[in-house]
Amino acid sequence: VQLQASGGGLVQPGGSLRLSCTFTAHTYSFTDYSIGWFRQAPGKERELIADTFTSGLITNYADSVKGRFTISRDNTKNRAYLQMNSLKPEDTGVYFCAGSLSDGRRWEVWGLGTLVTVSS
Repeated sequence: VQLQASGGGLVQPGGSLRLSCTFTAHTYSFTDYSIGWFRQAPGKERELIADTFTSGLITNYADSVKGRFTISRDNTKNRAYLQMNSLKPEDTGVYFCAGSLSDGRRWEVWGLGTLVTVSS
């Protein structure tokens, strides 16, 4: 299984970015996995900021991004997304997508991250 996050870049405070997570199947299909977006800010531990279960109907957010970020998935395209609005400098970090076969109790597969820098 492979996951690849993309869409990062440099954006000004208050701006928006949309990250994509592309899934390449091996043993399990995309719809077997819950998908999570994690962020690792400079000098900090990686944290879960948003996740969605297999259908995409249930989503969860960390308090730090609630109301500004939206996680979604398109099971027909094997992709997940993270729409990020009203970005703040503290949103700067490397963003990773991950897959869980256990509704987020354990994240079995990880992709390479994409760097988001929020700065004027």
